[in-house]
Amino acid sequence: MSLASEGEDEEMGEEEEEEGKTALPSEDRSRKQDAPRASCERELEAMNVCVAEGSPLQRRTDRDRVPVRYCALGSRDSGRDPHTLVELSAFSAINRFQPFNVAVSSNVLLLMDFHCHLTTSEVVGYLGGRWDTSTQLLTVLRAFPCRSRLADRDSAPAVEEEICQNLFMRGLSLVGWYHSHPRGPALPSLQDIDSQMDHQLRLQGSSNGFQPCLGIICGPYYHGNQGVASTITPFWVVPPPEQRPNDYGIPVAVEVTYVQDNFLTSDVLNEMMLLVEFYRGAPDLVQFTQLWSPETTILDKIKGSLSGHAPKDQAYSQILEHVYNHLSNSH
Repeated sequence: MSLASEGEDEEMGEEEEEEGKTALPSEDRSRKQDAPRASCERELEAMNVCVAEGSPLQRRTDRDRVPVRYCALGSRDSGRDPHTLVELSAFSAINRFQPFNVAVSSNVLLLMDFHCHLTTSEVVGYLGGRWDTSTQLLTVLRAFPCRSRLADRDSAPAVEEEICQNLFMRGLSLVGWYHSHPRGPALPSLQDIDSQMDHQLRLQGSSNGFQPCLGIICGPYYHGNQGVASTITPFWVVPPPEQRPNDYGIPVAVEVTYVQDNFLTSDVLNEMMLLVEFYRGAPDLVQFTQLWSPETTILDKIKGSLSGHAPKDQAYSQILEHVYNHLSNSH
């Protein structure tokens, strides 16, 4: 099931009908154009990541959780803490090949990393891009932050409707999701594993074709990170062996090619400003003037982390100063 719109080029082609062919009636054409958007709405509603992770305060103890190896889990146990972190396996370790290639835009990483730095609560968002069946390449081109609280079921539908419109207008498919572990390792929990497995099945839909769904975890404030940069972990879940159906899915690391964008686009910059406004004055807003390390403020840490996703155009740093100024005045 493809969630992408027909795209601008295809739409132009439909309008410029060849001579001698009967144009579609306006009602039929409208129905045809609405189909991809309806599909997008169904998939967003099914994944429902804006509310699926529970209370935003549940994960305040991230730093205290010690990851376990997958082989130590065994069969499902209802008494096991669903927030137990699990180390990632390599595809080669389970005698598999990664079934698809992934390319991620630097603007995706920049916006996602910025979003995850703003609050001590967990945040989530969607990933938009394209899936090429001929090359088996999943290209992630845009991040769509959920500007809502995780437990807020009232505002989530409107947020997801806006994201669906943005996907549709850009001719993008829904290709995955991201979320943060603010103070802990960027490794999936048992709950994350089940969510990812569910999203993979839902995104593939009822079609016989294969379409991957990428999960990404961002750990901005874990003191086990190297330097000031966030740890960003792309992952996927392999179903358990057929002979052990009651086991958890196997979380595996996904190899990704990161593509440096030429510019920081205006829509990404606008989304950053909207995020600043959304969290302005919130009780869980990060105190940007506090120290991250003896000689580094949290704001400097954010700047350092985002610099790792810089576009080729060096003017981006001057543009981001405008955003940073708003951050400093957001309390």
